[in-house]
Amino acid sequence: MSILVIGECVADIVRAPAGSGADDRVHPGGSPANVAYGLARLGRDVTLLTQLADDPTGRLIADHLKGAGVRIALGGTPARTPSAVVGLDERGRATYTFDIAWTLEGGAPAGEEPGHVHIGSIAAVTAPGADAVLAETERLRDRATVSYDPNVRPALMGEHGEAVARVERCVALSDLVKASDEDLAWLYPGESPQTVAARWLALGPAVVLVTLGADGSFALTRRETVTADAHPVTVVDTVGAGDSFMSAVLDTLAGRGRESLEVLDAEHLAGLLRRAGTAAAVTVSRAGARPPDRAELDASREESALRSGRAS
Repeated sequence: MSILVIGECVADIVRAPAGSGADDRVHPGGSPANVAYGLARLGRDVTLLTQLADDPTGRLIADHLKGAGVRIALGGTPARTPSAVVGLDERGRATYTFDIAWTLEGGAPAGEEPGHVHIGSIAAVTAPGADAVLAETERLRDRATVSYDPNVRPALMGEHGEAVARVERCVALSDLVKASDEDLAWLYPGESPQTVAARWLALGPAVVLVTLGADGSFALTRRETVTADAHPVTVVDTVGAGDSFMSAVLDTLAGRGRESLEVLDAEHLAGLLRRAGTAAAVTVSRAGARPPDRAELDASREESALRSGRAS
C-alpha cells in the first residue's frame, strides 16, 4: 500500500541547554516530513507532498528524505526553507521558535493512488496552504483512509477558537487521530485527555490515540479503551518522538480499510500502542528526529519483551 503524507519540511536548529558548552545542531525536521521519513525507514512506499527551497537546508532535507526512500513531490518552491529554533531544557524537552510560510499548490503527483493519506501539524492549519491540504484530503478520502496529528505549535495557531475549529475539521475528516496530552491541554484547557478523546471520537474517527509522555499512552474506539505504559529510556531529546510513534502506528495498521479500523479489538490496540511506544523510545534515546528502521524496532521490542519476562 502506498502512503501519501502532506505537509511541511522544517530545518530544526537545536540549541543546547544554556551552560552546557555544546554546539547547536541542524537536523532535517517538520512533523509530516518526520512521519514520511519514519515510514520509509520501516520499509513503506511513501510520497511526501511538500515545499522545499533550493537552498542549503532545503538540499539537506531532500537528501535526508531521499536517502531513506521517500519520494518528494513539490507543491511550490518557497524563497527559503522553513526553520525552527529548538530549545532544549535540562530534561531534553523541546520548545520551538519558527520562521515558516506555507503556500502549498497542487495535489498528489499524477498517477498517485495512495491507500492512505496522512496530514498534520503546521500544514493543516496555516493559511493559505492549509486549504490545499484539506481539499486534497477530501478529494482522496473516498478511496484512501486518513490519519491526522495536530502536533500543536501555539505560536503558529492564531486565534484560539479558530484554531480549535480548524483542528476539529481535520479530526472529522480522519479515520485515525493521534495527539499528545500537551496538544490537548492547549486546545482544551482544563479538560482531561480522556474527555477530549471521546469528543473527537464522536466527530467521526474510528480510533483516537493519545500519548502521555512518561505516563504512556491510550487508545479509544467505540468499543474499547486500552492503555499502555511508557517504555523506560534515558532521554537525550524529545524531538520527533511523537512522529516516530505516528510512523509506527501507520506501519502497523497499513492495509487496513475503514471498516477494519472500526473493529480493532483490545489485543490489537495494545500491541499497536506497545510497538509505537517502542519506536518513540528509540527516537528519544538519541539526538534529533532519528526513528528506528524495521530491524532496530524489532530488536528493541524483543529486548523489551525479554526484560518484561525477567521482571515477571
